[in-house]
Amino acid sequence: MTHRCSWASSEALAQYHDEEWGVPSRDDRHLYEMLILEGAQAGLSWSTILNKREGYRRVFANFDAAKVARFTPKHVEALMADASIVRNRAKIESTILNARAVLQIQAEHGSLAAFIWSFVNDTPLQNDLASYRDAPTSTEVSDALSKALKKYGCKFVGTTICYAFMQAVGMVNDHEKTCMCRKTCAALGGVKAKNKSRSKPAATQDA
Repeated sequence: MTHRCSWASSEALAQYHDEEWGVPSRDDRHLYEMLILEGAQAGLSWSTILNKREGYRRVFANFDAAKVARFTPKHVEALMADASIVRNRAKIESTILNARAVLQIQAEHGSLAAFIWSFVNDTPLQNDLASYRDAPTSTEVSDALSKALKKYGCKFVGTTICYAFMQAVGMVNDHEKTCMCRKTCAALGGVKAKNKSRSKPAATQDA
């Protein structure tokens, strides 16, 4: 019997879980996309964001940071009327601010991937979870990543959001021990996660 992580409870979530979640990503466009989508999720369900993902890709130039960085207040007003994304002004504006931050990070570090992955020494961390409910919601690594991103002017990158981002892009492997995807992701390389964690209410998504 096929077993996947308990949170992948719908067809859309299962597809995302099986094909993308936890797979190490070093593609700058994808990393920017996931940073934005994780921030957009704050206060909402991941199912809601997945359902709007194509809308986000359409209105934000397929997450081309160089293009999004040039968006103007007129773009913001138009996006506020577009039901294909989350119509939250702060979240929309953060997508543009974060695009500009990505460009600065790329200029200073060569790529967003080089910067992001430096927080785990370019090696995915491996957790050993019986249940996804045991996963931390923040760690010292996500604290550090959050602080660094905020220094570049990023918004909606609190430590809880950053940890969810780390899970999504494979910086940490939080697939459950019995999940069919755990060994596949682990085989891509990793070390045991030793960073201290602090549990927070699951609904807490700090900006």
